[in-house]
Amino acid sequence: MDDSVQVCCSRCRNVFRERARRMQSGYSRQCPCCEVVLFFEETSPDKNIKRAMTSARALRKVLREMEAAGGPSKVKAVPRARRSY
Repeated sequence: MDDSVQVCCSRCRNVFRERARRMQSGYSRQCPCCEVVLFFEETSPDKNIKRAMTSARALRKVLREMEAAGGPSKVKAVPRARRSY
């Protein structure tokens, strides 16, 4: 299951993905397109931030329930080999 949620930038309307486990109240992230800093708060007046926080909270709940039920364990990604030119 993908553990990220979509975030819409308030300034440039660019949509990017951020991990739900990181998006707690007080978290900040820079938009990859316009580089404005977005602050993630539950009480934010911005509807895009509220929507992302609500989605992140719901996704974290689902992930906790899957872990408690003995769902699939996380498999660590194998690092890619560096190319030597």
